[in-house]
Amino acid sequence: MGERLETTRREFVAGAAAIAAVTALPIPALAGAASHAGEKTMATIKTADGTEIFYKDWGPKTATPIVFHHGWPLSADDWDSQMMYFLMQGYRVIAHDRRGHGRSTQTDTGNEMDTYAADVAALTDHLDLKGAIHVGHSTGGGEVAHYVARAKPGRVSKMVLIGAVPPVMVKSEKNPGGLPIEVFDGIRAGVLANRAQLYIDFPTGPFYGFNRPGAKISQGIIDNWYRQGMMGGIKAHYDCIKAFSETDFTEDLKKITVPSLVMHGDDDQVVPYADSGPLSAKLLKNATLKTYKGFPHGMATTHADVINPDLLAFIKG
Repeated sequence: MGERLETTRREFVAGAAAIAAVTALPIPALAGAASHAGEKTMATIKTADGTEIFYKDWGPKTATPIVFHHGWPLSADDWDSQMMYFLMQGYRVIAHDRRGHGRSTQTDTGNEMDTYAADVAALTDHLDLKGAIHVGHSTGGGEVAHYVARAKPGRVSKMVLIGAVPPVMVKSEKNPGGLPIEVFDGIRAGVLANRAQLYIDFPTGPFYGFNRPGAKISQGIIDNWYRQGMMGGIKAHYDCIKAFSETDFTEDLKKITVPSLVMHGDDDQVVPYADSGPLSAKLLKNATLKTYKGFPHGMATTHADVINPDLLAFIKG
């Protein structure tokens, strides 16, 4: 016992000495050591207005790129299931944090679809993507439609919308089947009053359909939604509610000619099915609508075992 205590003391002293030696190094020396080791903690691009956009870019650079666009108020991490699945299938997988979300700059301006699409264009230019497949969920689906309708020739080969907000969410004379503006005013009020609580209530309830009788609830999924939401900035999240609910993507959809897949659950409580998926598919020139009976808004997470193979079949087809 005495020998073991002495050994532990020696190990502790040696460890403390090592820590002291490192902390005594000047900051430039530490930075140089990290640089020498080739460490890079985050991949980002800087847009024209100085916003830093975080992104992940995994897999062979010569492989077909799949770009994933997340929903409100989440981050690229919401695509974990898809990123790993398609990486293992040999694809190049890319996902970014929209401005104001996740690890990107917490912007107070530019939180609308024109700038979101411009940020995507800047990223695809930076990575020089050719023939990419763009996959968007919810707000990300609106971002995809807005970008693809404006993309440079050759940049995009296919498009996928999953539980996406197009053509337009808010109710109006042109869109009588939409949701009343009061619904979105309520979300705005929740963000201002207690964003943290809203980001618990939303995934616990309608987002994943966990409020349905017999639903298999995952606390881990709920906590991960909350974690991602609270990483972003409140101003950007507040502004984005207008962007995803009031932007009319009708003309964008009409312009898009690449093969498109529209995937939507008929029990989507966030972006109701009847006023979204079927209407988008009709406006697109080359689209297939795939309806999932009883699936919720966040079906790419709760039903990844179904969604991923369907995505793969479309990409390969």
